[in-house]
Order: sequence, then C-alpha cells, then structure tokens
Amino acid sequence: MPINRRDFINRSAATGAGVALAGTAGVVAAAPQAAAAETKSGGKDEHAPKTYSFSILGTTDLHSHVFNWDYYTNAEYTDSKSDDVGLAKVFSLVKQVREEKGCHRTLLVDAGDIIQGTSLAYYYAKVDPITGANGKPGPIHPMASAMNHMRYDAAALGNHEFNYGIPLLRTFQEQCKFPLLGANALNAKTLKPAFPPYVIKHIPVPGRPPIKVGIIGLTNPGIAIWDKDNVSGKMVFPSLVEQAAKYVPKVRSLGADVVFLTDHSGLDGTTSYGDALPYVENASNLVAQQVPGIDAILVGHTHVEVATYKVTNEKTGKDVVLSEPFCWGKRLSVFDFEVEFTKGKWEVTSVTSDVLKANAVDEDPEIVKLLKADHDKVVAYVNQTIGTCTEEMSAVDSCWKDTAIIDFINYVQAAAVKAGLSGTDAALPVVSFAAPFSRTADIPAGNVTIRDIAGLYIYDNTLYGKKLTGAQLKDYLEFAAAYYNQVPAGTAVNTATLTNSTSGGSTRWDYTYDVASGVTYDIDIAQASGSRIANLQYNGAAVDPAQEFVVAVNNYRASGGSGYPWISTAEIVYNGGQEIRQLLIDYLVASGSIDPTVFFTDNWKLTQAGTPVF
Repeated sequence: MPINRRDFINRSAATGAGVALAGTAGVVAAAPQAAAAETKSGGKDEHAPKTYSFSILGTTDLHSHVFNWDYYTNAEYTDSKSDDVGLAKVFSLVKQVREEKGCHRTLLVDAGDIIQGTSLAYYYAKVDPITGANGKPGPIHPMASAMNHMRYDAAALGNHEFNYGIPLLRTFQEQCKFPLLGANALNAKTLKPAFPPYVIKHIPVPGRPPIKVGIIGLTNPGIAIWDKDNVSGKMVFPSLVEQAAKYVPKVRSLGADVVFLTDHSGLDGTTSYGDALPYVENASNLVAQQVPGIDAILVGHTHVEVATYKVTNEKTGKDVVLSEPFCWGKRLSVFDFEVEFTKGKWEVTSVTSDVLKANAVDEDPEIVKLLKADHDKVVAYVNQTIGTCTEEMSAVDSCWKDTAIIDFINYVQAAAVKAGLSGTDAALPVVSFAAPFSRTADIPAGNVTIRDIAGLYIYDNTLYGKKLTGAQLKDYLEFAAAYYNQVPAGTAVNTATLTNSTSGGSTRWDYTYDVASGVTYDIDIAQASGSRIANLQYNGAAVDPAQEFVVAVNNYRASGGSGYPWISTAEIVYNGGQEIRQLLIDYLVASGSIDPTVFFTDNWKLTQAGTPVF
C-alpha cells in the first residue's frame, strides 16, 4: 500500500518513454503515445479533460551519495537531525509519488553536483576511472546507473561536475540516458552551447494535445574560478539571468506550455567570490524576478532546505515557485502543477511545492541490488590500512584552537611546495593555509586507513604555491579572522556561538576559514573584524610588510574561492597538480607513521584584548 504524499509532508514538518533528439539548440523528447493522441484527437474530443495535473520531482547536490552510508566512518549515515541520505532512499520516495500520481504524470529532474563528494565519487574518477585506463574502457559510473534506472528526465550541470576535468564529465554525459543541461556553459571559442540548454518533455493527456514542459538547465558562473585549471580557454559561464532571458522565449516559441528551470545556483542573490566575476553566484531569485515566462525553479548549490519560496516577476506580476531539496538525497522536492486547456493550448493555473524526507522510507531494493558491487569495491578500498599514528589527532577543537590534525595538512602542503620551488623562489619562506573542513575528522592512534585521511580532507582540491607580501599575508589572515563573531573583553566565550559569523551579509562556514602554519599570530576576537591580527611574526621577528612569502593553498582558494584578498591574482610559483588528500596518503605510505611531535607547533591562538581565551 503506497504511503500518501501528505503523510510524508506531515512527517517532515513516468516520464514519457521516447526518443530524445539532440541538437545544438537543445533536446526535444516526445512521448509517442502523447503525439499519437494529439494527431488522433486534434484537441477536439468533447469528453477530453479541460484541466489536468502533473508533478515534477527534484533532487540536487547528490554528491555521489547512493546509499545511506558514510564512507568516512564505515557505518550508516547519521546526523543530529536523524536524516538519511542516498539515491536508494530517494527512489523509494519517487516510486511512491509515481504510484500515487501516475508515472505518465511525473517528471524527475536534478539540479547538479552529481559526480563528486564521496569516496565513491573519487574511486570512479581516479582509482577505477569511468574514462578507462591502459586502452580499456572504464566502468559505468554508479550515479549514471542509478539515475538511468530511476528514469531521470534531465539534470543541470553543477560546478563540481567539472572537478575531475572535462573528459570525465563527457564520459559521464555519454553514460547518462538523460541530458545534462547547461544553458550558460558555452564553448569558449564559439560561444555556442557546450551542453544542451534545454529539453522539452511531453505529458500525455487523453483526448488532448500533450502538455509540453520545457526544462532549462543553468549552472554556476563560479566554475570559471573554482575549476579554472579544467575550463580556462575551453568553456565560459555567463550569467544565469542573461541565458535564461535567451532560452525561456526560445522554449516558449517551440510550444512549451510550462517552463521549468533547474538551477545550480542558490536563491539569495549572494556571491562568495567577491568581485572576481561580474556574475552573481546564487542568482535563482534574480532569474525568477527578472525573466518573464518561468513557472517554477528547482534550486541547488547551497545545501539548504526550502520547501517553497515565491518570487514575483517584476514584468508580469506573476509568482514563480522555487524549491531546494537540501542535499545528498535527504529531501525530494515535489512541484505540483495544475493546468487548464483554453484557446487550443494548456495554461498553468496553479503551482505549489513541498519536500519529502528520505528518512520516511526504506532503501529501494532495486537500487541496492544494482549498486551493491560498486559500493563494496569502494568500502574495501577506503578501509585499507596504509600506516599508523603515534597518537590520536582530533579536529573537534580545530575551529578555535591550533591542533595537530590541521598542522598535519599544513606540514605536508608546505613540504610539497618547498620541494617544487626553484631559482630564487626556493629561498623564500613558505606559509601554508588549511581549513577545518570537518569537525568530526579524527586520525586514530594505531592503524590508519584511507578513509581516515579522506574524512580529514573531504574535497578533491589540488595544491598551489603563490607569492604574497607580508602586508598581503596579514590581509589574508584578517579576512580569515572575520569567521569569528566579536566577543568583547570581559564577556564569556561560548564556542557554540563563536564561529560562523554572518558579517558582510553571508555566513562564514568552516570550510572558508583558513589557519596558517609557518608564522605565529594572535586573533583578538574582542576587536572588530579587520583589526584582529596581532603579533604576526616569522622566525621570531615581526613580519615585514614588504617581505615576500610563498603560500601553500588549495586550488579553490588560489582561484578566488571564498573571496580571500590578493590570492587569486598572486603570482603562481608552484602548481604540481596533486590532490592534497593524495599527498597526505602518500606521506603516510612513504613514512609508515604519523608522529605529531614532528610537525605540531602551537603557532596561533585566540585572545580577548591580548589575553588568551583558551
């Protein structure tokens, strides 16, 4: 017995089979039974319905979560909100809605960030790559297998789709039986679409012409910064508003009765990369407001839950409905459309949206059977013991204290950059920056596995060395220190409210906060943001503003990610292309053991008006 959709909502607070015709302008997918109905009836059947309903189901930011499993802990996923994750859970929700609504009345769409984010993603990009190796073809990506089986109708490109390079993305695209859409992903030379901008799907209606649903995909302009090494000179990413204004009229002119956007872009108009690009990062609300003719938008990128959000279009006065289903398959957005047949065509009369929770259902046995072998390979890989550690290193306090586990990252980064410098650059001091990506990261005493390292460095970032002056280094540290909320002298410090400041209009998440090794400094949280760095020293002496340093940073920072000053335009003196996680693994394999006494230095601290906090 299917669970009623309203039951899901209370507990949480179909596609037309046809041949897809791909062209440079987009993709038109017509359901044969719908086309036949249109030809036979001509829309003149007096008994045919004048109103109809259908639903579009949406996921986003799946980040290669197929099962409710945490590869870093080697256990079922768990969090403080009792959420579950994974496509196996999502498919159970999809099946329930399809059974309730009818498969022919549902479409399934994703808003991007599919093939990066877990050890499974890394395994099928680097260990057993889908692109193949040594002249042999590679495996089918588990995400392609799952999404094909689930009968996705379309997916937008996410920025993380480009992390492993365009060749791997193209292979994934070939493996998918649904289009990857990117109306603002253009060939850098021709400025023509590098991916299909849209697809038109048909919802069959007995005795009437089918409802034509135009789905336009938009991705994030920040790709030009965050994956500069992979896309520079190959692709460009103009603004979402600009390209939506081009393609919404286009799909309308092709007969679309409904226009649905899938945007890998948040809905609050903010930007994390400062003025490095003229295009807004989180622009879905701006698209809804400024571009007429849109009925609803599936939102992604920002990993938040928004069941329903309405934006009034400034030109038509009509509301556009937006929904964002969190991330990792924790939620499924459901857009319900009501349409009416009038004057020979279908018109939207109502759009509502809500989200369903994945923890309300069991994993779908079909997906479990389909992907178990792929999953088991990854589990075996990440649980390999590669060395030992002389004592436990935890990240639990890394957001407010200097800890050995972050110093380990900085030690390995600095060593790699130093080894790669040449000429006069080799004589410059090296400072390394690393962020506390995960507060739950822990390197145990005793045996250390690949998953222990992967849980510490959860992103597939590569290593850069860039030049900064002492003055620029201080500015960099000041920017980092804005992560803390101001706590006046004499006021108790509560770590629960100390971090993740919203100064400047956007939240400073943990991954945006860099701590340094190679210099000593204090962060005075009693002071206003921008005036917090004190006692900045190198080798026991105050840092000369004109002194040159080489700084070791990841590619995300080096390209301007999170908006740090100076770094994106700084001279590159090292780019070895190595993933930092792999450098950490290689260090342990080569040395056999991690010994914190080798690298841990208590070189920074928080103060209040000069008095140490901890």
